[in-house]
Amino acid sequence: MNPLCSRCNRVVYPTEKVNCLDKYWHKGCFSCEVCKMTLNMKNYKGFDKRPYCNAHYPKTSFTSVADTPENLRLKQQSKMQSQVLYKEEFEKNKGKGFSVVADTPEMQRIKKTQDQISNIKYHEEFEKSRMGGEAPTHHPPQQQNTTPVYQPPAASQNYCYEPEPVRQAAAAPPPSSGKRYRAVYDYLAADEDEVSFLDGDVIVDVQPIDEGWMYGRVERTGQQGMLPANYVEAI
Repeated sequence: MNPLCSRCNRVVYPTEKVNCLDKYWHKGCFSCEVCKMTLNMKNYKGFDKRPYCNAHYPKTSFTSVADTPENLRLKQQSKMQSQVLYKEEFEKNKGKGFSVVADTPEMQRIKKTQDQISNIKYHEEFEKSRMGGEAPTHHPPQQQNTTPVYQPPAASQNYCYEPEPVRQAAAAPPPSSGKRYRAVYDYLAADEDEVSFLDGDVIVDVQPIDEGWMYGRVERTGQQGMLPANYVEAI
């Protein structure tokens, strides 16, 4: 005896039978519970033994953990341990003359630069006091420019140069023809002859194939193939 279809409750014959989710379906009745798009064994998603498409698959959400007395006790214990560790680090570094945060490589470099500047000023003051208040001024040696100056060769009178012809810009590609649609959902291709696109992409050169499917080219990526008709809308 032939089984009944889970969608229309009519007899399903072997030539049009789809056995999925522990139920029997007609090929045309195996569709999304929300948008009624015809599905196949490659692009369906089952939830509670019902078929859904990728866009309308029910999303599961996590529940928040309740603040039970045990959770509150663990939270308070973790906070106390953090305070104890902070006090231990503070006692270890107290009296060393530096802090862990301040002594970074950048701060050490700045401190070294300041020490060098202090040594230079000390030597200048020492020279001024020894020479009667006039310290010799040190001027840095001027660098000579050794880069050779380019001199263009003298133009010969025996040669006549013709200007290079101006190249014309390449012609722009012809605009796409046919019907234009805009994607209202993201779609990931489930087969080699299908095409993927994102919400907001423009689909051009659209040709309807059968109920629920059409053929077109994604203007953003240039890829073309089959796509579900209920994922796009006409512009």
